[in-house]
Amino acid sequence: MLSTQTSEIRSVPSTTPSPSMEAGRQRQGRLWSNLKEVCDLLHIPVAGSVNTDELLFQHVQFKTGQRIHTIGQPFDTLYIVNSGFLKTVLIDEFGNEQVLSFPMKGDMLGVDGIHTKHYSSEAVALSDCDLILLPFKKLTALGRIHLELENVMYGVMSRELVREQAMIGMLGALSAEARVARFLVALAERFAQMGYSSKLFNLRMTRHEIGSYLGLTLETVSRTLSAFNEIGLISVDQRTIGIKDADALKTLRRLPPSRSRAKQLAASKSKSSSEPHPAALPQLLAAI
Repeated sequence: MLSTQTSEIRSVPSTTPSPSMEAGRQRQGRLWSNLKEVCDLLHIPVAGSVNTDELLFQHVQFKTGQRIHTIGQPFDTLYIVNSGFLKTVLIDEFGNEQVLSFPMKGDMLGVDGIHTKHYSSEAVALSDCDLILLPFKKLTALGRIHLELENVMYGVMSRELVREQAMIGMLGALSAEARVARFLVALAERFAQMGYSSKLFNLRMTRHEIGSYLGLTLETVSRTLSAFNEIGLISVDQRTIGIKDADALKTLRRLPPSRSRAKQLAASKSKSSSEPHPAALPQLLAAI
């Protein structure tokens, strides 16, 4: 865990090979990234006053199920997701989890530890992950020297808060079906940003975890996904989701009652079965 991991930013000595060569050699083993690569991952501009090749940030790998940090652990590091999927959770006195977020590539973890100097949530890997470590003391020291870097890092932290506020607003304003629909749309958009398919992807989180995140029960999430599959908005194959009508998911407010859906589905099947096959149309027209 973190007690056995090294958390540091390396400054490349002048006696070593050139910084770019050193960084490249280390990167092949997925061990270090320079400042430019970190900024690119966060989608922020590189501070022009900083020599980006002189600072290397260490990578640490975590296996599925491993904890990155726990509630109450002393805060000293921010984390950037380079690859993989995680969840952050609150845990009450009875051991119940409340999922707060599902960080993925380009997201920053650990911001909640800045205020009290202790992490107030727990981060757990949902898949094998590669994280970049940003020791907070080193980051603040750099920020005092390079104000541009400090400003853009504050922007990243603010972006995380805005995302959380948007989620809170959604939970209070939308129906259960609309919450699940917006969640799928947001996930598809994130996959697209990472260069993956937005039409077909695997859910790394369980339906129970999705329900915890959206303020819904496991049964409601499962029932809603089945309903979306039934009416053709998505396809579902265990954890594989296919997005068939993203626009409808974006605008969906509430599904009709199950009885109404069953009648509509039956009517649709009846209509499609009564329509002549396209190949038979020439013969029917010739017979008229």
